[in-house]
Amino acid sequence: MIAKRTLDIVGGGLAIALFSPVLIAAAVAVKVSSPGPVFFIQERIGLKGKTFSMIKFRSMVQGSEHKGTGLFSFEGDPRITSVGHFLRKTSLDELPQLFNVLQGSMSLVGPRPPVTYELGPWDEYSDEMKRRFDVKPGITGLAQVSGRNDLDWDEKIVFDNQYVALLERKGVLVDIKLLLKTIGVVLRSNSVNEDQSKVESSSGEIARRAKSSNLPENSDRKSNESV
Repeated sequence: MIAKRTLDIVGGGLAIALFSPVLIAAAVAVKVSSPGPVFFIQERIGLKGKTFSMIKFRSMVQGSEHKGTGLFSFEGDPRITSVGHFLRKTSLDELPQLFNVLQGSMSLVGPRPPVTYELGPWDEYSDEMKRRFDVKPGITGLAQVSGRNDLDWDEKIVFDNQYVALLERKGVLVDIKLLLKTIGVVLRSNSVNEDQSKVESSSGEIARRAKSSNLPENSDRKSNESV
């Protein structure tokens, strides 16, 4: 969709220019506050099931994906660094994904991309699960403005598939509306981390997949932070 790609390039470029001082300050803060790299790069599933490397500011201690609750984080999670807590609360940890947007592996708006092993093997995904991958993954999306991490994976996929249908019918206007709603969500710091009790009690089919893949031994990937 030409209009959507144009919005991504123009919006992403302007955002990088606008937030460049913040990007630099955040990078310095991450580097001096805890041992480890500035950026956290992790393989995610994108458009049509293809994998790509998603970039974020590191907000957790190294090796955190293989400690505690694995891919899930929660309020008060001891793996989150002091700077990381601020970055997550303000969603500044997501800013480096603007470079993913310019590169073309992500969009400003779309379903959030799961970790490659988070929901099980791709060839076992149902048609419902694969529907959300008909569009590029996004920095924000319908699920993010409708509950974010208060939602389990079953609920997120319902919202993501609704977004795909809306995009097909109404085009890029859907993205513009969701970007405006995202501003309010970020300012209110809504649902930054998962609810630990909900992580433990979610019983939907897709949520169960996510929980079963949350164990460190289920991953041979070298990564250092939860999603």
